[in-house]
Formats: sequence, C-alpha cells, structure tokens
Amino acid sequence: MVTDATTMSRASVAQIWEWLDAVPDPEIPVISVVDLGIVRDVTWHGDVLQVAMTPTYSGCPATSVIAMDIETALRDHGIDRITIQTKLAPAWTTDWLSDKGRAQLEKYGIAPPRAAGGPGHCPHCRSADVERISQFGSTPCKAQWRCRSCLEPFDYFKCI
Repeated sequence: MVTDATTMSRASVAQIWEWLDAVPDPEIPVISVVDLGIVRDVTWHGDVLQVAMTPTYSGCPATSVIAMDIETALRDHGIDRITIQTKLAPAWTTDWLSDKGRAQLEKYGIAPPRAAGGPGHCPHCRSADVERISQFGSTPCKAQWRCRSCLEPFDYFKCI
C-alpha cells in the first residue's frame, strides 16, 4: 500500500493471512484457501509479496483460478507487486486442513477426511451406517458415499 510518492507502507504478514482467509475455494466455497491448507507461506521480498500455494493435487483444474483469486484479493487491499508460487513438493495432504475447515466441510455436507479412511459418519444425520458408492465424486479429490440411515448421498474428502 503506497501512502504517498516516497513512503511505502506494507501490510503485515498476519494481516495478509487474514485477507487470504476470506478467499473461498472455488470448488467448495464454504472453506477458505487458508483453511484448506493450500496457502503454504506468505513473505515479503523487498516490496514484492510472495505467496506460496500447493494445490490439493498436481492436476487440480482450479489451481489457476485460486491463484487469480488470491492475487485479486491482495490487489483489492492495495498490494500491487505479487508473486504467486505453486509448489508441488511436499505434496498437499488432508492433514493440512484446519479444524475450522473440517467443521465447515461437514456443515456443508461433505464428510471431512479421517486417518482411518472412510468418512466415519454421515455429515447429515451423524449415523455411522455409511457405504461407499464410488471412489469418484463431484471433484477428483472427493468420493461419493451414502448413508444407509437417512439414505442421503454425500461427498467424502479423500485422504491424500
């Protein structure tokens, strides 16, 4: 943010993380790119802000949209010099989801990942009587499951 022609003031890294926490994932808009764990680092290099992100998988079709949304959000807050770096290693893991993000997924009707594999319970009625319909869901990072109690289908965010 430029305050005048000679004095440059820049946002703190903590403030930038707050701004990025308001950027929704384009495929699951109830979770932010921060809570999804794909924003890995935010650093200033002189007057250039560098944001490192790791897509949920290397072929994620939303990667360019996410980068554009991050850049747009930062520009809206007055940051003009931005570098978005896509890092494929280490690979994204569901361990990077925040607790807040996991709760938002469940509230939205998507079972958050569990280390044991499988959703554990239905995000609609909380029944543990669930079955996998297909390993392939509405996006490549989700599988399709169904609850035998309420009969509702739901997505399960695959453990990666």
